[in-house]
Amino acid sequence: MNYKEMLEKAKRSLPEKTEKQDRFEVPEPMVDYQGKQVIIKNFSEIARILRRDPKHISKFLFKELAVPGSQTNQGLLISGKVDKVIISKKINDYVRVYVRCDKCGKPDTNLEKKDRMFVLKCESCGAKKII
Repeated sequence: MNYKEMLEKAKRSLPEKTEKQDRFEVPEPMVDYQGKQVIIKNFSEIARILRRDPKHISKFLFKELAVPGSQTNQGLLISGKVDKVIISKKINDYVRVYVRCDKCGKPDTNLEKKDRMFVLKCESCGAKKII
């Protein structure tokens, strides 16, 4: 067997390429519209997956959406008509700023409050970022 034949045989024995999936996926918000209010039913699950304090996430969302709201047993209550697409975009903005590492892009980070600032520390690469 020559080199080309061995190479072809090796290529055939390799598994087919599969689509790369990120191990970190933010769930889509399950939104329920009740009059002029919106409830994100799976808010606690989103906070658990992001490994962040629900109060911090809700404060960010209320500020970014420019609406008042509160946390309830049912989920996050937003006072105002806000589209699901906009809520999802704002959650992804939160992930970009407060969850993913700027250096390596991994979500393995801790958010610590020091004095009046937040410090995002990556567990994977050790990078630190003041927010």
